Amino acid sequence: MTWETVIGLEVHVQLLTRSKMFCGCATSFGAAPNSNVCPVCLGLPGALPVPNERAIALATRAALALGCHVHETSIFARKNYFYPDLPKGYQISQFDQPLATKGSITIESPERGRLAIGITRLHVEEDAGKSLHDRLPGRTAVDLNRAGTPLAEIVSEPDMRSPAEARAYLTTLKQILLYCEVSDCNMEEGSLRVDANISIRRAGDTRLGTKTEVKNMNSFANVERALQVERERQIALVESGGRVEQVTMLFSAATAEVRPMRSKEESHDYRYFPDPDLPPLALTRLWIERQHAALPELPEDKQKRFMGVLGLPPYDAGVLAADRAVADYFEAVVAQGVEAKTASNWVINDALRGYNEAGRFSVAPERLAALVALVKDGTVSNQAAKRVFGELEQGTEAPRAVAERLGLVQVGDADALGQWVDEVLAANPKEVERYRGGEGKLIGFFTGQVMKKSGGKADPKKIAPLLQERLGDR
Repeated sequence: MTWETVIGLEVHVQLLTRSKMFCGCATSFGAAPNSNVCPVCLGLPGALPVPNERAIALATRAALALGCHVHETSIFARKNYFYPDLPKGYQISQFDQPLATKGSITIESPERGRLAIGITRLHVEEDAGKSLHDRLPGRTAVDLNRAGTPLAEIVSEPDMRSPAEARAYLTTLKQILLYCEVSDCNMEEGSLRVDANISIRRAGDTRLGTKTEVKNMNSFANVERALQVERERQIALVESGGRVEQVTMLFSAATAEVRPMRSKEESHDYRYFPDPDLPPLALTRLWIERQHAALPELPEDKQKRFMGVLGLPPYDAGVLAADRAVADYFEAVVAQGVEAKTASNWVINDALRGYNEAGRFSVAPERLAALVALVKDGTVSNQAAKRVFGELEQGTEAPRAVAERLGLVQVGDADALGQWVDEVLAANPKEVERYRGGEGKLIGFFTGQVMKKSGGKADPKKIAPLLQERLGDR
């Protein structure tokens, strides 16, 4: 029997603010446990919350970048549940009147090509604290530093049909959020967390099956793995005559297994109601338009421009546009007068290696442009320029100075080239006879030998004419 997978994702993104959602406590990562807390985020009597305007602005920009409609009025609600790391006994979130609804992003599906994934809603909320089970033997510790941290929750439509599509969606979503600088999306620090809802149904059926929610995934690769495991579990369960129960599952990356955590809550379990301490969030249309104007060119638009205006092939444009810092660096090199495809080759094949290792570009765009100019005017060969680039990453010397210090400046003088050519021909008489006998491809062999003899200094563009002249005269 053929089964269809249905997947929807809930992504919790920490907004890039210095202070919490409803108080002035710092959001810095790694502080001593329970040091970034105050009466508001601890839920002490008489402490009143005040919304963080910066958090609202960032959430609004994220919503606009995802094509959502941002509502001028939204409501903060109390989501009631009891857990040790939730000091108030409720979480301030949004329910039936969220900040934004009805957006979409376009992804590249490995199975179905380009398709749009709907965004149901984006709402703002505060984070809970963190229960720590490995600090005190036999006990659970609670760190409330994260309590009150501003989050945007982005809920997708159940439009994904495979774990691979879920990963593609997350990759695209992260690119957009990073471009807009609304979050650092650091999963290791908890800045981006994913809850995945998955169900199965018979192929051709339009009704949704019973879903489970998978949590505890610390990378996009593990999201894909967890969904594969849970899909297989559900199929095996149903095919053996069992029934899928609506539960929350935990994924273990170490064992690649999912296990039940608790029954899945419904909205009525949380007893949502408007927070009496917070008035409706009222945004003017002008303020929303200002947030829209603050958005950068988004990855998909940038990729299209790189192809349409700069003439880059799709692969180059995709690699460069995937990361805003990489795209900005590439454009800065082009702005120095380097042809777009040449700049792309240098950024993708050379500069990107150092960027991935160090998280920054160590060769300024103008220095890379100066190196490219040395290749263009024949001062250094392309191969020698690679060595020069490696040196540029380690210091501040000018490209020409590095090339001269390493002895890589090409020799184009006819006398010097002629001497190297003569020495190579004299050392390879059999190859000379074969060339004269019709094996014209040996010109490449001779060129390589001249380059070797010169230590890479010979100008390769001037070697072939000299070789042909010498070989033709004899």
